[in-house]
Amino acid sequence: MKNNLVPDIMFDNIYDVTPELLKDIGIRGLVLDIDNTLVPYSEPIANRKLTEHLRKIESSGIQITLVSNNNLERVKKFNDCFGYYAQHNAGKPSSRCVRGCITHMKLNREEVLFVGDQIFTDCLSAHRAGVRCIIVKPIQPKENLFFNFKRTLEKPFITIYKNKRR
Repeated sequence: MKNNLVPDIMFDNIYDVTPELLKDIGIRGLVLDIDNTLVPYSEPIANRKLTEHLRKIESSGIQITLVSNNNLERVKKFNDCFGYYAQHNAGKPSSRCVRGCITHMKLNREEVLFVGDQIFTDCLSAHRAGVRCIIVKPIQPKENLFFNFKRTLEKPFITIYKNKRR
């Protein structure tokens, strides 16, 4: 039985998610979290390196969508230079947002991959929707008590992932 809280793959950052890797594992569509996965919370737009990386993925024929629990203004500002299908106030860990992206891309679940930084929102949302999930290290760990507590709770699931890989 699959544990919905254990990522399928873990990487250091979004730049480890390459078009070649995606093609090799049969991925034709990406669902991407924004905050702390693609950019820090404090950065409203993508930097040049990220923009070039996402454009390279796109040019290889892979569709990209965005989901965020953040508000419309934040998501719109980030997405203005891309024009991707995007969902704000996504309600993760609900799978509704991921299913909406799958429907929009007109792909099968097996062809879609979710990339995020949090197990209890991103990984759970992806697995509830029946798609594989890559968890990347948070770009800028939040320093408040709630996020530190959540990151502590994630550690056993990261350990399960690492043990599974051995």
